Amino acid sequence: MVDAANQLIVELGDRSYPIHIGEGLLQASDIFAPYIQGEQVLIVTNETVAPLYLGPIEKSLSRYQVDTLVLPDGERYKTLQYLNKIYDRLLEKRHNRSTTLIALGGGVIGDMTGFAAATYQRGVSFIQVPTTLLAQVDSSVGGKTAVNHPQGKNMIGAFYQPECVIADTATLKTLPERELHAGLAEVVKYGLIADEGFFCWLETNVEQLMGKCPDSLAVAIMRSCENKARIVSQDERETGIRAILNLGHTFGHAIETAQSYSDWLHGEAIAAGMVMAAELSRLLGWLPSDGVLRARELLGRCQLPLWAPSTMSADRFLDLMAVDKKVMDGSLRLVLLKAIGQAIVTSEFDHQLLRELLKSRL
Repeated sequence: MVDAANQLIVELGDRSYPIHIGEGLLQASDIFAPYIQGEQVLIVTNETVAPLYLGPIEKSLSRYQVDTLVLPDGERYKTLQYLNKIYDRLLEKRHNRSTTLIALGGGVIGDMTGFAAATYQRGVSFIQVPTTLLAQVDSSVGGKTAVNHPQGKNMIGAFYQPECVIADTATLKTLPERELHAGLAEVVKYGLIADEGFFCWLETNVEQLMGKCPDSLAVAIMRSCENKARIVSQDERETGIRAILNLGHTFGHAIETAQSYSDWLHGEAIAAGMVMAAELSRLLGWLPSDGVLRARELLGRCQLPLWAPSTMSADRFLDLMAVDKKVMDGSLRLVLLKAIGQAIVTSEFDHQLLRELLKSRL
């Protein structure tokens, strides 16, 4: 069993669940068993992850009826069309309401599998098994599930919590460098929005993270999950403080949508979006210039983009931002920074400054 020191609890009353963090967890059948109620399991994964990790997890679950579905890899497949393939497999294999879905992969697989679980026979159990850094520190935790629409990212979805999250840090050994860098964007985000001490730690240890140092990655994953679990526990459905987790996302989602969910990885778009949010915060007189510089420098050391593609006009940006989920009663709300470690969600900002920012090429 996993040592208790490697567990966190997302406190949500009767929907509370653990996050297990450690190495070699995919081979630990006893870690899965408490969260599988029936005899049927469907593992949903993708073409990149399946050759690496599908076999070990199938072996761990050999006492169950285990069916699998391997989807194409990439954000552009996070659609209703490919979501329907999960329902097709469940029905084909006659899975009943006691089935458990297992999301084995990154954020795309986690979001799609969670949404399928939320909606198949009005809701069945699922387990998150994230295999990328971004998924381990962010998308697997908190119960957000969704697919994309051509006009907006994550526009079709539901809040639906997993039975547990099992983050096997050994999977990061095979993670491509670009995917690792993209995941670090979400790690840096936690320091920017709510944990200045963690941000300082990242400034000191970012090279070890870039080099996949196991001890440093374990600290970064645990600290990130602690921050997210604390925020989600206060605001499960994002009616208040949870929205600060979207720092850079309104800008970043616009970048992803403009590119039809190709070219840039999610974390790359979020990194650029966080720099843009920091710059707007500076223009508004909230975030000191040295705060913007520190954010840019740390994200730059993670080898991440620091601004939007030059092909995006201000008008295109504003059109796409207008369909963001944080728009309320026609007002665009943004997550901005008062200081490193202090974020706010507000619609009270100078929209002309936003337009000027979007026109700039810093």
